[in-house]
Amino acid sequence: MNTMLKRAAATQACMDRFAGRSYAPGVRDCGKLAAHSLHKLGRKAKLLTASRHTTEAGAVRYIRKAGFKDLVELMDAVLPGARIAPAAALPGDIIAMAMEDGDPFGCSLTVALDNGRILGFKDGVCQVLVPLAFVTAWRV
Repeated sequence: MNTMLKRAAATQACMDRFAGRSYAPGVRDCGKLAAHSLHKLGRKAKLLTASRHTTEAGAVRYIRKAGFKDLVELMDAVLPGARIAPAAALPGDIIAMAMEDGDPFGCSLTVALDNGRILGFKDGVCQVLVPLAFVTAWRV
């Protein structure tokens, strides 16, 4: 299958599973969204799917217990050497968006769509967004 068609199918699968649905830690959160995109593009996401948390505090404990400071470090371990400039992201790539200072996760993971849009959680709902403050991105 053509690479871009595979990426389009992966982002559509993410939209079908997450868009319009409410945030639920451990079920529908940014880590599960990123893991779904990775899976649909044929990559393993064991570090993202291994957590069995039901609260944000549980997710933070998992990240720290696994030996990472935040989600950026965890994603660097999931996709070693795959960091890219956020502006170079293709559909299905993972983009880390900035969070408020002091946020224990360090970022929010989103999935790149097309035309500069992303799929991510805002105001408790997964929705299509226009990104404003990037942290980094990873090529899947």
